[in-house]
Amino acid sequence: MSTAPEIMKLEVVVIPVADVERALRFYTQLGWRLDGDFVVGDAFRGVQVTPPGSSCSVHFGKGLTEATPGSASGLFLVVSDIQAVRARLIELGVEVSEVAHRQGPGQPIRPGIHPERGSYASFATFRDPDGNTWLLQEVTTRLPGRIDAGTRFTSAGELAKALRRAEAAHGEHEKRTGERDKNWPDWYADYLVREQTGEPLPT
Repeated sequence: MSTAPEIMKLEVVVIPVADVERALRFYTQLGWRLDGDFVVGDAFRGVQVTPPGSSCSVHFGKGLTEATPGSASGLFLVVSDIQAVRARLIELGVEVSEVAHRQGPGQPIRPGIHPERGSYASFATFRDPDGNTWLLQEVTTRLPGRIDAGTRFTSAGELAKALRRAEAAHGEHEKRTGERDKNWPDWYADYLVREQTGEPLPT
């Protein structure tokens, strides 16, 4: 008998809103994909939107939840460049908090981005028109075991940033070896996979 756990993927979270049309305008303005808008009479309406690159979608509407509109919190949106995402949201008219950071789990919150741009350490928050709170968290390197083996990029921009980090690290590698690395594609590939799976990076 297999002891492997059954696969259970988190596909959807539900947020409570008071004005469905207002929420729909807000989230689609952010560039979130509209997957569906289902209306059944006067008692039910279900809208599904998905943030760019996310495998988990968001539901809101009418007749979906008894939670108070605006009461959702602790919803994380992981980004690879928190300053760029924050600037873009502000450009779209969203009020976003200043970036803050922690030096480690349980440590006090300090103003500004993490000095070493530590992964998981920097964050900012914003609210939708109902007051549901979203937290932006900058993650560039996953903790070991956090994702399945393999490399995944949610956008060309995210891949480009990862390649630049690999380029910089590879430059240091060539300085240490004192010679040009003809197998740089293999080195880059190894770096990208190790960075995302949380394994020690090549040197």
